[in-house]
Amino acid sequence: MSGYTETIRRWAADNRRAGTLPDADGIGEVGLGEDEAGKRLAARFFLRIREDRIEELRYQVFGCGFSMAACAAAAELALHRTPNEASRLSRIEVEKLLGGLPQERGYCSELAVEALHAAVDAARVDSRRIEKILPPQEAHGPRVTAADPLYRTLMDSPCPAHVDAHDRHLFTCLLCVATEESQQPATALGLSNEDFEDILNTLFPDIPPGLLGDYVTAAPHLAPEQSDDILALLMAHIPNNSSGTQYKMARWLVRILTARAARPGHLWVAMGLFERPQLSAAIARHLPSLAAANHQGMRWKRYLYKQVCEQQGGRLCKAPACGLCSDYAMCFPHPSSG
Repeated sequence: MSGYTETIRRWAADNRRAGTLPDADGIGEVGLGEDEAGKRLAARFFLRIREDRIEELRYQVFGCGFSMAACAAAAELALHRTPNEASRLSRIEVEKLLGGLPQERGYCSELAVEALHAAVDAARVDSRRIEKILPPQEAHGPRVTAADPLYRTLMDSPCPAHVDAHDRHLFTCLLCVATEESQQPATALGLSNEDFEDILNTLFPDIPPGLLGDYVTAAPHLAPEQSDDILALLMAHIPNNSSGTQYKMARWLVRILTARAARPGHLWVAMGLFERPQLSAAIARHLPSLAAANHQGMRWKRYLYKQVCEQQGGRLCKAPACGLCSDYAMCFPHPSSG
């Protein structure tokens, strides 16, 4: 996937119409229903209509830079239009204003226009709020299971005495998911070739040379652009007193978390883990200060981007405290959700 263009970066950073509108005539939402919250990208538009024109509008978006840019562009295009005109606004117009979106990110413009259309519909029928549901973009369950051939091969190979069984599982899952993607495995994990080879030699010294190559089927493509801000945030949590293998694992994990956080969907799924608590456990083992900082148990990708946003003077949340927020489910997993 190509990276962010300068045009998309500019729109993603444009927060002139980000926020809420207390006296909105219509509110439209996508991805915030009871069964959707926290499972996908989401957007909410607020409209105020005067004399059959959209006099003012605001939006909130829970997602990547592409979806932020798409919502900002949709807001720009809809302002001062009639409700009928806004209801006909298409994703093609949004993408044109953005200078195009990568093909695999087209759902971001769809998200923006559907939330906008829902707000227009809500204003028309005086229902205050309308929710729309889009078809699911991807599965949200684990991508790797204990029955996967590569998982079994790696886990059945002799385990060095100094390697923790939980770390063997962690890196086995990561290697499995990395071989499924359209990048070389090292690139998919955000690692240099040297670090990748070091992982194999440290955790799986007895696997045959070239074994992973037998499981790589896709032609290589560019990986999603990673956030330098996320990397810097994570690097600051590498323990000062770690050394040897523990230090290397913490450093590998930081690079991997940065790379996998750039992927769509839940971070634990992007890392190939069986369930969400395995990600929290890995962070607690290798980045304990980060685990302690997220003491409320916020979803990890949400937590990381929230920290970066606040460091840069922005505000990702709409409520002063999590317990007061109507979007609590966006940030905090239900205990039964894995």
